[in-house]
Amino acid sequence: MTAAGAAGGVAREGQVLRGTSRLVRYANFVRLPHTVFALPFALVGVVIASYSAPVTWRVVGWVVLAFTAARFVAMGFNRIVDRHIDAANPRTAIRELPSGVMSVREAWLAVVFAAVVFVFAAWRLNPLCGLLAPVALAWVCFYSVTKRFTRWSHLVLGIGMGIAPAGGYLAVTGAWSDPAWLLPALAAAVMTWGGGFDVLYALQDVAFDRERGLHSLPASVGVPRAIQLSRAMHGATVMLLAIVVGALAGTGRAGALSWVGVGVAAALLAYEHTLVSAEDQSRLDAAFFTMNGVISIVFCTLLVADRAFA
Repeated sequence: MTAAGAAGGVAREGQVLRGTSRLVRYANFVRLPHTVFALPFALVGVVIASYSAPVTWRVVGWVVLAFTAARFVAMGFNRIVDRHIDAANPRTAIRELPSGVMSVREAWLAVVFAAVVFVFAAWRLNPLCGLLAPVALAWVCFYSVTKRFTRWSHLVLGIGMGIAPAGGYLAVTGAWSDPAWLLPALAAAVMTWGGGFDVLYALQDVAFDRERGLHSLPASVGVPRAIQLSRAMHGATVMLLAIVVGALAGTGRAGALSWVGVGVAAALLAYEHTLVSAEDQSRLDAAFFTMNGVISIVFCTLLVADRAFA
């Protein structure tokens, strides 16, 4: 999404597909390109689990399907419950529900269908994933209402994203990690990463959120302080990734390439924060979408390469 320009123009959402087909409509409804944020981290969970249990293409396929369906539910539910808020915001009024491109009934049907697909995929993986599927869905939908009562909705979103690597791991092993703290640490790394860039995303709507009584860190504590908190979250991300890779390296499950992944993530996050300041958010689109998509893909790719050449 782009920030308003220096001239004070209204920001418009980016990363939308062109076209009028139903497929394009559904893809834009849930901003399908944003799947690149957390999906690679779900696969990171699969890679780490591969040291404890065999991984098949069947499992990878079900993981990708389950993640994509869960994300569709989360985004679709968010669009439904926020449709009146989106209609009042010039930046989001062009979205599918406020603009009338999609009906509320059609949106609900799509969300319910995606929920069924997610639960089915989870059960196809193993009983533990199947039992936890409703809990995961409840949490990712819960995020959509949190902006109405807490400034920490960004971390609620982050926890929802943190489910991805834990889910990827459980999909392969059907059991918790050893050591037990490994999965929570990995999930916390993703939580602080997602929460940190969601704070930057919220910079676009500070005035609107305050006017409507909606809560976000930028609206609550101001833009300069919110950016500092985003940087602190991303600092925690790097530290937690280093802890996870260090634990894996200590048991021979990670090598030099995984450490390179941590270094690349740290460098890209640092660069991301040079693109945004309290005075200038004109490059927020690059900071939000491009950099975070690259971070997750590169980190996952390096872990996969490390595993392949181990």
